Amino acid sequence: MPHAVAQAVGAYGERVAARHLADQGLQVLERNWRCDQGEIDLVALDGECLVVCEVKTRRSVAYGTPVEAVTPRKAARLRRLAACWLQAHDRTVEDVRIDVVGVLRPRHGPAQVEHLVAVG
Repeated sequence: MPHAVAQAVGAYGERVAARHLADQGLQVLERNWRCDQGEIDLVALDGECLVVCEVKTRRSVAYGTPVEAVTPRKAARLRRLAACWLQAHDRTVEDVRIDVVGVLRPRHGPAQVEHLVAVG
């Protein structure tokens, strides 16, 4: 897939995921937050719980579902990034949670969203 197409698919998935989280009652604080350690796709609050959300978007399941792309190693990295985000924003929360939102965008029909809560 050409880079520009992959970026467009990823941006689409992040918009869908942010809307999904907001519909679930979460407050989306940031999109694509970056530091020298990496990037967090979405940062949200669920009450007093900070939610660091990885978004994976695919156009087919030929190489597996979107959520299957998030490994335990990636979840551990997201937990470290959550600590960086909290420090950068001088913020404390009751809890931190890592979620994954998979967005499947087939050629025809609506996007399918799968939200895994507390994966790591």
